[in-house]
Formats: sequence, C-alpha cells, structure tokens
Amino acid sequence: MIALYIIIAACLVAINGAMLGSVLLLRRMSMMCDAIVHAILPGLVIAYLITSSKGSLAMVFGAISSGVVAATLVEFTHQKFPVTREAAIGITFTTLFSIGIILLALFAGQVKLDQDCVLFGELAYVPLDLWITEEGLNLGPYSIWSLGFLTIGVVAYVSVGFRSLVLCAFDSEFAKLQGINVQMWHYSLMLMLSLAAVTSFQAVGAIMVMGFFILPPATAFLFVSSVRSLMLLSCSIGILCVISGYFVAQYLNVSIAGCIITLNGLGFFAALASRFYLKLNLVQLK
Repeated sequence: MIALYIIIAACLVAINGAMLGSVLLLRRMSMMCDAIVHAILPGLVIAYLITSSKGSLAMVFGAISSGVVAATLVEFTHQKFPVTREAAIGITFTTLFSIGIILLALFAGQVKLDQDCVLFGELAYVPLDLWITEEGLNLGPYSIWSLGFLTIGVVAYVSVGFRSLVLCAFDSEFAKLQGINVQMWHYSLMLMLSLAAVTSFQAVGAIMVMGFFILPPATAFLFVSSVRSLMLLSCSIGILCVISGYFVAQYLNVSIAGCIITLNGLGFFAALASRFYLKLNLVQLK
C-alpha cells in the first residue's frame, strides 16, 4: 500500500501539472509556473508564523496571495516598463524566493519548514502523513485527499473554461471581440496555478511541481495537433514517468522525485531526437 499511495499522489500532481501546464505552454508562459512556485514561499512562511500550523487554511491563503502578487508583478513590470516577460518572471521569482529563504533563516526556530523539503520534497513521506478523524478513523494519507480534491477542481476549471482559455492563449484580441474577459481568465489561471503549487508543495517540493508543469506538455507538444490531445498525452506521459520513475528509484535506491523528473527530462530529449530523425529521413526521401 505504501508504494500505491506514493504513486497515486505523484500521478495526481502529474495530472494537475499536465492540464494547467498545457494552457501555460500555449500562452508561452511555462516559466510563470517557476515564478509562482518559488514566490509562494514567503506567503507560506508568513502564514505559518501567524497560525503556527502547516495544515491551516491560512497557509493556502498566504501561498495563493503570494502567487497572485507574483503574477501581478510580472504583468505590471512587463507592460509598464521596457522589460521582456521572461526577464520580469526571473526578477520576480528570484526576489520573492530570496525573501522566503531569508524569512526561513530568520525565524528558523519558529518555522518548521525544511529548505530541502521545500525544494525537493519527499514522496516517501506521503504515506506517513495520515488524516485521522476525531473519532480515530484513519482515512489514509492527507496528501492524497488534498491532491484528489485539487484534481477535481482543475479538471472542472479546464472543462468549463476550455474555449475561453484556448481563445485567450491563441488570440487575446479576438477573445475580447467574442466578449471574453481576458484579464479575468488570466488571473483565474494564476489562482489555479497558485492553488496547485501550494497543494503539491509539501508532498513533492518545488522541483517536481515545476517539472510536471513544464516537461510533459513540452514533450506532448512535439507530436499533437489539438489542445485536447495535448492535455491527454501530457497526462499520459506524466503518469508513465511516475510509475517507471518510482520503480527505477527503488532499484537504484535514489530520490523518487528526482528519478521521476529525470525520466521526464530524458523523455523530452528522446522525443526531440526522434522528431529530428523522422524529419531528416523525410528530407532525404524527397
């Protein structure tokens, strides 16, 4: 059951990352995930200092607030000043993440958040974080419940807003002419991204969250011609890497999260090489 819990938790993160990451990829904003994942750290620390609890709604609110602040700063810096979006993302996430690290160092005695766990996470601990009711009923790992509810929310959000999200991604001006509130959908996406990041943070860490938001969609994008296919193939790639990565990690006795993301990265380069090889063969045939 321990292995099953770990695989289920990682698969849920992979599905959330694949669906939201596909939208970010189409909007050419994949690195916004990087900014928000790092930017939520100061929000987590401040919320923990106030509530002294890692399971409170204040932690979620603090992280989401930090994510929204990061998204707003990126857009403001990019639109109001001669700064590219990539530079604005880099400036924002490094600044906010550094503030979070400083807060962790200053209040190390009060904040029970380990810097290594924040960065890398530890999937092996997922089965140990149990949700036990006041009556003593063991409902299983808390992370699986929280990630499960998040997955339902993400699937519902993408399903309901699919047309608007796709139109905003491909042509925001045309979307405005269709009566779509582009700004509202942009910030709702940032809210969902922040919620997904904080929910996944404790179980898998920043590196794995970023990996699932960027690598499976980027790999799937090489082979698909529709947005629905992009999301489905991204989810499949993420789940495949989770299952294979877990067993490879057990065999080599290495980090599970690190092994899963490594396989994601190797899969992307293998897909890139195969696409290049096929294109080269087609050129030679002509």
